[in-house]
Amino acid sequence: MEEVTMENHVVNEGVDFKSSCCYMQKFKLYETHSKYYIIGRDKSRSQWKVLKIDRLKPSELSITEDPTIFSKVECIDLRSRIREGNKSTGGLKSVTTCYGIIGFVKFLEPYYMLLITKRKKIGTICGHTIYAIAETKMIPVPHPTVQSKVAYSNDENRYKKLLCSVDLTKDFFFSYSYHIMHSLQKNMSDNNTTGQLLYETMFVWNEFLTRGIRNTVQNTSWTVALVHGFFEQVKLSISEREFYLTVIARRSRHFAGTRYLKRGVNNRGRVANDVETEQIVFADARDGCPMQISSVVQIRGSIPLFWSQETSPLNIRPDILLSKKDHDFEATRLHFENLAKRYGNPIIILNLIKTHEKKPRESVLRTEFVNAVRSINKNLRGENRLKFLNWDLHLHSRSSKATNVLTQLAKVAAYALKFTGIFYCQMTPGIRGLLGYCNSGKRVDEGTEINNHLLGDDVNGDSSVKSRMIQTGVLRTNCIDCLDRTNVAQFAYGLAALGFQLQAIGFIESSYIDLDSHLAREMMEVYESMGDTIALQYGGSAAHKKIFSERRGQWRPATQSQELIRALQRYCNNTYFDGNKQKAINLFLGHFQPQQDKPALWDLDSDQHYFAGKHGSYSTDDSVRPTMRRSLSDGNMLRESDTTIRNMEVTLCKHSSAKITNRRLPESTADIFTCGSDVCHCRHLYNGMVNDRSCEIDQVCCDEHGDSCDYSDALDMDRISSSANSCEEEVLGRFTSISSENVASIGRTETSTSAGESGFSIKARMESIEGLNKNGDFPESFGKWVEGDMFFL
Repeated sequence: MEEVTMENHVVNEGVDFKSSCCYMQKFKLYETHSKYYIIGRDKSRSQWKVLKIDRLKPSELSITEDPTIFSKVECIDLRSRIREGNKSTGGLKSVTTCYGIIGFVKFLEPYYMLLITKRKKIGTICGHTIYAIAETKMIPVPHPTVQSKVAYSNDENRYKKLLCSVDLTKDFFFSYSYHIMHSLQKNMSDNNTTGQLLYETMFVWNEFLTRGIRNTVQNTSWTVALVHGFFEQVKLSISEREFYLTVIARRSRHFAGTRYLKRGVNNRGRVANDVETEQIVFADARDGCPMQISSVVQIRGSIPLFWSQETSPLNIRPDILLSKKDHDFEATRLHFENLAKRYGNPIIILNLIKTHEKKPRESVLRTEFVNAVRSINKNLRGENRLKFLNWDLHLHSRSSKATNVLTQLAKVAAYALKFTGIFYCQMTPGIRGLLGYCNSGKRVDEGTEINNHLLGDDVNGDSSVKSRMIQTGVLRTNCIDCLDRTNVAQFAYGLAALGFQLQAIGFIESSYIDLDSHLAREMMEVYESMGDTIALQYGGSAAHKKIFSERRGQWRPATQSQELIRALQRYCNNTYFDGNKQKAINLFLGHFQPQQDKPALWDLDSDQHYFAGKHGSYSTDDSVRPTMRRSLSDGNMLRESDTTIRNMEVTLCKHSSAKITNRRLPESTADIFTCGSDVCHCRHLYNGMVNDRSCEIDQVCCDEHGDSCDYSDALDMDRISSSANSCEEEVLGRFTSISSENVASIGRTETSTSAGESGFSIKARMESIEGLNKNGDFPESFGKWVEGDMFFL
């Protein structure tokens, strides 16, 4: 007979280790004939907990957490008693040591337990260790004697192999004591987000896998929240003073997938390749002085319209398909409302796609994007208006040297930073634990005293935090893929932000960092590494970095060879391997849940599988060709969380250096399927499209609300004839004879589109420019150019 609990111990019902800062981080898995036992302990080895998993149910998950908190001696005694009680059936056997539960998954019959069996340290944030996964194990839960033939079927094994193709040892990271799924500013400003809510955020990729155990035991002590993306921490120096630079990229799980199978936006406003990039700068405190730390956040994401591209072995430049279903741009509106809730206002859009093409391609998306922003801005006022900046990076990289391109982007970055600011605060050494899984119950504002008795390990004493600067608003950058061109722009923004961050912590007097400095070179390497990582995840190859290579002075023929190899690698992966990769992602995230006697995942196309849910409902549409291997981007998520519907109201944030309002973010629910009959080729401008009006520079008119509108766009004066989708397509076009299929276009004459409207009044516009000139950061002509490209519609 198995011993379940020990008598005469204090029982703490409902204890959440992480909310009480007694998080566990090392576990041992034991087995008997009828149960698995997981024994976990905290880092100090002072508290031990026991989790029991039933092994006699072939297709159900039965988990029980013992409410007793054991000491080490008591835990050893408990193991002995369980071993003695199970001698007749084999006793108690040690299975493995692990460092957290990734989750539980079921395919056709048995449940499987996913465990982290090896980890590696990749950095620290304010004393909290960040880990990457080095090794995992998938262990079937039921005992072999209770499993049926289904558990050993070909389909079951194929699902297991598909899930295991998601390599958890690459680009997944976690922390036991720090909310790595949140930005530093959010962690410092809102410490009430703990437990279950942490897993429901958009950046926790194992939310679905952990949902069962979290709902059963009502805490998150046994699981780790995995973030997917990029993490790198380096030590740099300036003027013989050292500091740490940490760059974190968090990929959203909401509309996740591969390049051509996930494009645009879905009905809930979630976009493909949605990545939040955070740059943290801090230096070790000396002689009891407060530690100073700063962070800045920027984001990238697919153009928030309904559009897609098809792949074909004979078509290396897939046609862009623009859907006309969302005439009122509701999905686009939802996307920007969500950004306003997450980051505050203003939202600054840096659109890097091509402005003019002989055969309209990217420029058609650009035109519709402008129309969408114009429509949304009609109902917004002041700083809540979207700020739209279009800058044709492809055009300027062809006509200018890399230095000039980066210099211009740096000016745009400095301009954006003046709107959003950066986050900066100073903290005494003991405050480090505040950023962990502790619930202080207090906001961090100017002069707020923080009680430190719940802090993590290696932290003692009371502390105070002074919030000196707050980031309100965010820069959103996109190109077509949000990979290559976007990464160049994000580096420029990161470098400009680094100057402000080093200035804030007192390392430099001026915020300017020269492109030729060692800091710029070392930072470029970090952003190149991030770009390669994100490009591999979404695009299937390392990033194209023509501008970076040119900036370093690399030999051009060698650079061109590298670009060609990457282009071919991306093309092959997109054409032949992304289908299975997308299926694996959908299985991991829970968008597809297998069922017996229902179509298997590999028998469905990339859109149908979203409707094969646990309720067994399937939806088909004859207008969607069964051979399609792309996403219509119309929003076809099965479900994300039954508990994550939230109010989608826009939070209107005031730009302030002292306080910011943080509310819990709305999470998307099941997305609605719409058929593909509304898909048209991008070269047919559908009837509902509002044509751009072309005006001379500085010409002003008014919209229907009487606001002044400026349609000038100094960057669109130069024309470009190439219609390549992105960098690798231009390279492939140069070296191969394969070309895109010819389709109808609106004409052979070059289409000219203006930059759009501006709701800035002349007075406000001139005051803004004058304010910039007073700071002396860039000339009046640049201020006029930027203002001319902004749309306050």
